[in-house]
Amino acid sequence: MCGLVGYVNYKKDISKEKEIIIGMNKTIKQRGPDELGYYYNTNIMLGHRRLIVRDPNGGKQPMIAKYSFGEYVIVYNGQIYNTDELKENLDKENILLNSYSDTEILLKSFIAFGKDIVKQLNGIFAFAIWNTKKQELFMCRDHFGVKPFFYTQVNNNFIFASEIKALFAHPEVEKIIDNQGVSELFGIGPAHTLGTTVFKNIFELKPAHFAVYNKTGLHIERYWKLQSKEQNDNLAQTCEKVRYLLNDAITKQLVSDVPLCTFLSGGLDSSIISKFASDYCKSQNLPPLQTYSIDYVDNDKNFVKSDFQPNSDNYYINLMNDILYNEHHNIVIDTPELASYLEDAVIARDTPGMADIDSSLLLFCKNAKKEMTVSLTGECADEIFGGYPWFFREDALNSGTFPWSIALDERQKILNPEFSSKINLKEYIDFRYNESLSEVEILDSDSKETAEKRKISYLTLYWFMQTLLDRSDRMAMYSGFELRVPFCDYRLAQYVWNIPWEMKALKGREKGLLRYVCKDILPAEIVDRKKSPYPKTHNPTYAKKVKEMIIKVMNNKDAPINNLLNRQYILDIIKTDGKAFTRPWFGQLMTGPQLFAYLYQVNFWLEKYQPKIELR
Repeated sequence: MCGLVGYVNYKKDISKEKEIIIGMNKTIKQRGPDELGYYYNTNIMLGHRRLIVRDPNGGKQPMIAKYSFGEYVIVYNGQIYNTDELKENLDKENILLNSYSDTEILLKSFIAFGKDIVKQLNGIFAFAIWNTKKQELFMCRDHFGVKPFFYTQVNNNFIFASEIKALFAHPEVEKIIDNQGVSELFGIGPAHTLGTTVFKNIFELKPAHFAVYNKTGLHIERYWKLQSKEQNDNLAQTCEKVRYLLNDAITKQLVSDVPLCTFLSGGLDSSIISKFASDYCKSQNLPPLQTYSIDYVDNDKNFVKSDFQPNSDNYYINLMNDILYNEHHNIVIDTPELASYLEDAVIARDTPGMADIDSSLLLFCKNAKKEMTVSLTGECADEIFGGYPWFFREDALNSGTFPWSIALDERQKILNPEFSSKINLKEYIDFRYNESLSEVEILDSDSKETAEKRKISYLTLYWFMQTLLDRSDRMAMYSGFELRVPFCDYRLAQYVWNIPWEMKALKGREKGLLRYVCKDILPAEIVDRKKSPYPKTHNPTYAKKVKEMIIKVMNNKDAPINNLLNRQYILDIIKTDGKAFTRPWFGQLMTGPQLFAYLYQVNFWLEKYQPKIELR
């Protein structure tokens, strides 16, 4: 896991502009605290930050492969999980390797097989390869966009990086927010439309796409997508295939030369990951699996049941600890820490995010990093297997919009009236919603329910899941920590995509099939446990703290938020402790305290990044 930066200019010699690439690389130092490296040439500059996970000596970057006809140079962020298969292909071509680094295997596979290699990769990755003979840059991003890749073009420069902040370290890149940016930020945010960002002319390479940049310009192509096709496996066959794919994905992702753990909440998803990983460690005579959970000071004392969070985690974590081959660690976070890291979470994301849902994960990773470097998580199971309430609630299914973001009127109202007259958030959201639905492939053989659930699944995979994957990458990598997501294995996602909804929601339950698949390996109480989201604090001192923080901001009439947003409306929300905002801002957890924290993040972001706001 690492970070990369670079830029290309065919019109001038940039090899002497070393201070620019060094400055860009410096902005992402958290992503790679172990090593840094550079490549300088007439028309290209590359920089890299490395978090060492595999082959400390053989995986240094930028990595160069020299041939009589020229050089290939790679900068790469990620982990390839099927290196054994790739290495076999290289062996057949008599291509020698100098290390067991997945960086070298990836680079030499590209040299041997060209762009077609992307269809053979299984992993989480974003990389760029420079071909000196063709004077051409090849770039690629993994199937679901677990690893980031941003770019912009300005004044004959093609500039790219793992994080947006690195682009802004180039002197010719401006921070501008236009109508679309405001619509993304307050209409869609903290989600975003794939390929875009909130900043004008700053783009991301979409998941499952590769790009070629050469003297003719930028050329982008999609290399993979979910395919709808009839699937006739019976229940027993389906369970066997799901179990195999899960075990294979988890086993492949346990490879590491540094300390590795799993995050264990006692929920179904993290328990499955931990059980498979624990069994693997035991079968290979490895030391016990290290497992980590997060909690908050006085959380049990203050826990209140809700439809979205029906029970706390500790009881279920203990159930799992009784059956795992593991050593468990509990990280407890206090309210002041959670609030103080809201600002770091913004810097990690480069935009306002999910408030303390972000800052708590950042703190979790920061604390786990003291002893670990890599963790497997249960992220993405709800998106793949249909685990969210909106898959089942008629009000959400019939909302005519993204079901995790139905507070459309409130989002419009929160804008400054001056800006609100220029921006119709509902119109923008409707456009993006319908644009996305038009991409869903429905089969004639699909039942009415399967067809409808394909639509909601597609939206969830390519909007909600992307937001959580962004969160996972930025919060973890800001801590120099790697998160892996076995449920996001594209082979598993493809297979489950075509399982009929009636089987996927076996017995009418969220993740019914996944529960059934794992009923013989987990305690019944875990299997039957109602979905509980990522744990958040219930300590009233947190709500009090963030309310004080946003009041202080609002009392400063020079605070930038008072120019962009509707000050009086926010003051009215504060007076009711957030109850005036009757629906979550986003997802299930961004209610009163999280909304205050989010608004605080918006103001901090405006102060820190100081974007020009250009509305028409």
